[in-house]
This record gives sequence, structure tokens and C-alpha cells, in this order.
Amino acid sequence: MLTTTTDEEIDLSCDGGVTEPQKVAIIFAFCGVGYQGMQKNPGAKTIEGELEEALFHAGAVPESIRGKPKLYDFARSARTDKGVSAVGQVVSGRFIVDPLGFVNRLNSNLPNQIRIFGYKHVTPSFSSKKFCDRRRYVYLLPVFALDPISHRDRETVMASLGPGEEYVKCFECSERGRKIPPGLVGKWKGTNFGTKSLDFQSDISSNNSSALRSDIKIEALSSNLAGLCSVDVEVGRIQEDSCKLNTNSSETKVKSKFCYGEKEKERFSRILSCYVGSYNFHNFTTRTKADDPTANRQIISFTANTVINLDGIDFIKCEVLGKSFMLHQIRKMMGLAVAIMRNCASESLIQSAFSK
Repeated sequence: MLTTTTDEEIDLSCDGGVTEPQKVAIIFAFCGVGYQGMQKNPGAKTIEGELEEALFHAGAVPESIRGKPKLYDFARSARTDKGVSAVGQVVSGRFIVDPLGFVNRLNSNLPNQIRIFGYKHVTPSFSSKKFCDRRRYVYLLPVFALDPISHRDRETVMASLGPGEEYVKCFECSERGRKIPPGLVGKWKGTNFGTKSLDFQSDISSNNSSALRSDIKIEALSSNLAGLCSVDVEVGRIQEDSCKLNTNSSETKVKSKFCYGEKEKERFSRILSCYVGSYNFHNFTTRTKADDPTANRQIISFTANTVINLDGIDFIKCEVLGKSFMLHQIRKMMGLAVAIMRNCASESLIQSAFSK
């Protein structure tokens, strides 16, 4: 699918420069906080909107077709919902590419939340959407979210927060953050909640060579966990022995003994495995009827075997692999799985949701 650029092509590009559009695939990552998703939407701040403007200012798209992605065969391998991040997104199209400075020029015209890693020459018929045969999504779910005795309903959540508290914005991305007392806002500034570095190898074009194999260090950001299924849960604050946000509370709180041990892991894995296979997911999206053929989707695997620690908080790495997904499908699948783990729903509800 992806063709390796030959030495002759590299020499030609370096000597005379390439002014004609070429079909290429671009790989990049982004932090989705503050964005309304990947796909361009009029009036909304999107990743695609930022990328289109950067391509124009980098000289990859001429003025005559600016804002008309269909005219340069623009395609994306996957869409993401509001606030969702990606570490391996691919778009393709016919762009005017300068191998010596294309990546740098793109990055210089993009916000720091979006980083281009490189590109690859592809065949004229290549489409990152049509040639993508599977998509992988990762949710980082706090272990305490599965605790049956932790915040059982909205009223409990609101009552536990107490008076005089308000939502504050993330200082990095201006996104609504967790609810904390106003007096403690300063103590949270500059705190990084959910970033982990990971290394992977990529055989894509870079500024030095279009076939350079390089180690790329990227930031894998925890996924947005808001809006899980129909379970309306607000995670207020995490109280630990070393960091108590509400020092005026006179109530004695019972410390939960819940942990994601082998028994819990086995049960959660069994619940997630109910999604594996080809089913009608019309109840896991919006505006799609049960008799709509597009509601039939295939899940290849759904695992939750790894626990990672970020800033002293344990998260379960939930990884789902499927051919394609519908709007809100994954978060609704996660929401129902969490509800079952918290004993708010029965496991049979998953099979019932698949029925018409």
C-alpha cells in the first residue's frame, strides 16, 4: 500500500525540487483537548481545520483549491470525537511536497497540540480511509471508576463536592477541568495529569530521507472519559492521604479497598469480550436505526489487561481493535461495561442491546 521512495526520487527532489502535487500519506499525532474532534465541521474548532490551513500556509495546497479538500483527494484514516487524542493518525492527498522542509514547514504552521512525524509516497489510488482495514482505540480508565461503592449516583457526587467549588479550566488547553475549591487553583497550575512518553519505530519519510527509519518519541495522552454511555458520572476529586483538597470536611470517609486484581480483571475482560464479533451496534450510537446496514460492525478484540500509574493514580489500559466504529460507539460500549462492573446493570444487557 505504501511505496518506498527510491534514491532516484530523493535525488530529483533535492536537486530540482518538486512543484507538482504528489500523492502522499502523512502520519501525525494530536492532543484533542479543546477540539471538537478530528473531522472538519463549519463553525467548530477541529484538528482537520487546523491541518488544512497548515497545508495551505506550508505551500502544499495552492490558493485556487484552498478550503476544497475534495479537489486534492484529502482523506483521513479515522475520525475522533470531541477531546479524543491520537498517536497514529494518517491522512492522504495530493500535495506539493518538498522533502527537505515539508515536515518542518507543516509543524511551524500548526499549534503544539498537533505534530507531524513524517510522510510517505503512495500510489495514486491510495486512500487512507479506504485502505485502512482496522482501527485501534485506547481508553485509560481510572481503577476507582469500577469501584461499586464509589459515587454510586449523581447526587452522591454533587454532595461529596460540598459548597463553594467551581469548575476551572485546564491551564494548558483551556478545557473544562475537574472541580476543585477556588483557593486551591494555584496549587494545580502546571500539574500534568495524564501524559506518558512512549517510543516506537516508524518507517516513514522525514526531513533527511523519505525512507529513514527513525525512533520517534511521542506523547500519549489519556483519553477523554466523559459521557460514558448513559451513565452520567462526574469525577469530582480524588482524595489521597498526601493530597486532601477539602480540609474543612468533618465527615469520616470510608477508604475503599477496591483494587483491580486478578478476579476483577477476569470479570472485566469477560464483559468486554461480549463485544467481540460482528453485531448490530445501533444502540451504541445516535441517529442510526436497527435496520440500517451501517449499524453492523465487527470488533476484533477488546482487552483490559494492563494497569499503569500516572501521577499516583492507577489507570486500566482498555484497548479495542475493530474494522470501523460509529459516532460515540466506543464510549457507550465502555459506559455499559463500567455500569456492569459497578453492578448497575446485568451482563445480559449487552446481548439485549444487540437485538433489534
